[in-house]
Amino acid sequence: MDAALPCDFYFGDTIFAPIKKMDYAKLSGYKKTVKNRKVLGNRFIWQHSIWRLPFSHYDHFLINSSPYYLSSWATLLLAKLLGKKTYGWAHGLKGGETEKTKKLAKTFFKLFDHLFLYGDRSRQLMIKEGFDAKRLHLIYNSLDYDEQLKVRSQLKYTDIYRDHFKNDLPVVVYIGRIQKSKKLPMLVEAVKKINTPQKRCNLVFIGKETGDDPVSQMVDEMGLQDNIWFYGPSYEELEIGNLMYNAHVCVSPGPVGLTAVHAATYGTPVITNDHFPSQMPEHEVIENGETGDFYKNGDFENLCKTIEHWIALETRERDEVRKRSYTVIDKKYNPHEQIKTMQQIIGN
Repeated sequence: MDAALPCDFYFGDTIFAPIKKMDYAKLSGYKKTVKNRKVLGNRFIWQHSIWRLPFSHYDHFLINSSPYYLSSWATLLLAKLLGKKTYGWAHGLKGGETEKTKKLAKTFFKLFDHLFLYGDRSRQLMIKEGFDAKRLHLIYNSLDYDEQLKVRSQLKYTDIYRDHFKNDLPVVVYIGRIQKSKKLPMLVEAVKKINTPQKRCNLVFIGKETGDDPVSQMVDEMGLQDNIWFYGPSYEELEIGNLMYNAHVCVSPGPVGLTAVHAATYGTPVITNDHFPSQMPEHEVIENGETGDFYKNGDFENLCKTIEHWIALETRERDEVRKRSYTVIDKKYNPHEQIKTMQQIIGN
């Protein structure tokens, strides 16, 4: 955006979660970091001074959109009153809202001239709720695509897992923060079941332990240390690419977000649950049976069977899945396609 669009950036100082910030100063359009403050019983957020921006020289406002940011309501309403264009960037409706929260979200989203959405499921739900399809635009999500493409071109099969595990068993991988919401104990239990009565797979966790999930303790209690590797966090794409490329399948029993994009970028199929109202929009990276699979949410036996299917793929089948995964990322989940969409809509 900084390179392709003539825009200025205003950031909140926190999203109240332990996520590392980017270096805003690297952006030529960076203007200000404002204070985010929880208000009204901590249910809403107010961004200090943002509401004043409609009175400035700006004619277009692209807002990272949540109806729980009260300052966004103020900015949006003032911009519309002053005849300025407004664009929302949002998850949109997910399908699991209560009537009260859905009414709030619909009122908020209908105020925008256009909405950029992360996934098609939300777009279809919103069309059913009466939104104009011409105002809803798919923008998907992305990671450091250009850097990852360079890494992808260098990847090949290696002995990284054979050297660690001292065996040639298929490898299941999870990448992301190790936290309670991802239902990772279920994955450890699945590996335990799959490996009884004989050893049939290994499991690797790539990510930081947040302290709210007992997976490492479970591994010790179940005696799975020889088949489960806590690799730890990694921020080197070549290292991550090697780990993902040589794995058979990536599994996130709970909601899957950018984990799906990261895995598919390196050609690794993804398994997650089929409860779409609680899923993140990136679950749409998965084309059922083609680039991954959905197990029946909460069904442990079905999770085990789904993992067993994907770790049993022959090399030829695995390589076909890899190619299909690359295609999904290259067509949709990269910043070049996102910028094209923005230019087409904001430019008009």
